[in-house]
Amino acid sequence: MSFKTWFVKRSPLPEMWREHMAEYYAPKNFNIFYYAGSLLLLMVVLQFLSGFLVLAHYIPSVRDAYDSVYGIMYDVHYGWLMQYMHVDGVSLIFVLLYIHMARGMLYGSYRAPRELVWVIGYTIYLAFMAEAFFGYILPYSNLSYWAGTVITSLFKSIPFIGEWVTTLVRGGSGMSGDTLDRFMALHVTVVFMVIVGLIVFHILYLHKVGSNNPDGLEIKANKGPDGHPVDAIPFHPYYSVKDLFGFGVWLFIFAAIIFYAPTVHHIFLERTMSTPANPLKSLPDVTPPWYLSPFYAMLRAIPNKNGGIILMVVAVVFPFILPWLDRNPVISTRYRPITRIMLIIFFANFLMLAYLGEQPPLPKYFILERVGAVIYVAFFILLPFVSKFEPTRTPPARVRFRAH
Repeated sequence: MSFKTWFVKRSPLPEMWREHMAEYYAPKNFNIFYYAGSLLLLMVVLQFLSGFLVLAHYIPSVRDAYDSVYGIMYDVHYGWLMQYMHVDGVSLIFVLLYIHMARGMLYGSYRAPRELVWVIGYTIYLAFMAEAFFGYILPYSNLSYWAGTVITSLFKSIPFIGEWVTTLVRGGSGMSGDTLDRFMALHVTVVFMVIVGLIVFHILYLHKVGSNNPDGLEIKANKGPDGHPVDAIPFHPYYSVKDLFGFGVWLFIFAAIIFYAPTVHHIFLERTMSTPANPLKSLPDVTPPWYLSPFYAMLRAIPNKNGGIILMVVAVVFPFILPWLDRNPVISTRYRPITRIMLIIFFANFLMLAYLGEQPPLPKYFILERVGAVIYVAFFILLPFVSKFEPTRTPPARVRFRAH
């Protein structure tokens, strides 16, 4: 018996390759938005590699954390490259996450039978938010210190156990070396392992029910004599080769950002991250990273702190139940003009909230934050009624596909 035969009989890898690549059939009409999923996998790998290299030189202590980060930048050979890969990679992951979720909302990828795919995917998004927050605190700059102080203080609003939870999260009454130890453990191991596990389940559930497509049609309903969907093609080699092309283009963009605009005009890396933590020098305004700013804008929309926290929690929870709010039998918004307009307004409003969340808390922004919060919540409240009664166009019997 040859080694190859021996290995194939005992390993699950060949079967996994057939099931999830060579014999997994995907719709023919994927477009450019479908690159986001595979690019997210690439970015997770790059984040792991760059994070591992940065971790080799990072010291999680109040006295040395900031100096070790800047030691990586200026003293370690190619340390600046590792650091910028890791910092810019976070923002690019959220760019891809928002594109991925927006595409899913446009084409109805959250609809039955893909509810669990959407719920797990949205949980991945929340896990990335936690991962990014813990990493944001580790450099222990002045912005890191005050951002950690402000965000962890939100736990105080939890009835009865708020103070205890806040102390537990911080490891004491305030930000300290114990906080850095806890956040590093969560950032490096716990949350990252949760993300990897969720990604595995996300892909397994997706391959179980099959991928959605821009027309929102079930390709498994139309099969040829060979038993394969007539509107689908094997993922490998057709889409795997396209993904390799997408990797090349994306890595070119990633490299251009790192080498020519690593801070992206201080959107990816704020100016106040360049000063060490100082508990005696508070910042005039503490704003979160751009990818968390829409929810921060809604938090500030209500003057009452507890009311703002409730609104923010509601805003985070609403997308979880999106699959059960949409009641229209037509899946893709290509054939639902009213829902499509609502989604365009929703996306534009989300971008406005992201901008407002980065601005100082001035009265001229309050009215816009409140309007933005109302539009955000109204989308989810109105969707069950609009989707049930809106007029729709008839989807085609077969997916629309133009040969290349």
